[in-house]
Amino acid sequence: MAHLNRQNIGKFWSIPRKGTKYLTVASHNQKESIPLVVVARDILKLVENKKRLKRALNEKQIFVNHKEIRETNYPICLFDILTIGKKNYKANLLENKKMIFNEISDKDAKTKIYKVINKKLLGRGKIQLNLMQGKNIINDEKIKVGDSVVVNLKDNKIVKIISLEKDRTAFAIKGKHTGNYGKIIEIMERGGKKIAKIESKQGRINVWVKNIIMVK
Repeated sequence: MAHLNRQNIGKFWSIPRKGTKYLTVASHNQKESIPLVVVARDILKLVENKKRLKRALNEKQIFVNHKEIRETNYPICLFDILTIGKKNYKANLLENKKMIFNEISDKDAKTKIYKVINKKLLGRGKIQLNLMQGKNIINDEKIKVGDSVVVNLKDNKIVKIISLEKDRTAFAIKGKHTGNYGKIIEIMERGGKKIAKIESKQGRINVWVKNIIMVK
């Protein structure tokens, strides 16, 4: 599918519901991303049209997570670092579940946070960490499923581990509390599911552990 009716776009797309009838969709990971052309043209308004975006791509001015991008409909996902020219932007979620792009410094653009969603033993003490958005890293440190890792985007090395535990800061990335965050005050089991009780700006909320990412 190359295009999508504007009325059927994801709720997290931070663009008006009125406008051109059809919009380009991302080349892959369509349910969790916004295509580059929509981000650059309609949200950040850094290019006037797709033709100008193609020119910037051909001039090697656009990177996502320090990777040179060549396609206009490349998927931009949560916490991705988008570099256009000399400016860096980080994809984030508001409490209204809309994805926004905050300008950040070159220093902050060097790393990205990922949630560990699975692990696979490869042998000889090496473990493959399966991270959110399809990324994998080989590692031998003690990291649990549900923890977060901060990855240096230049060398693909883990520079920090954020454990899933009480008193850490969690951010809801799915479900009705998407965009809310705060300190975990308790982790409990209910109906066979792990639930994090979080002290957020809206008060105490209960969020399925599967729907949070540790951020601090």
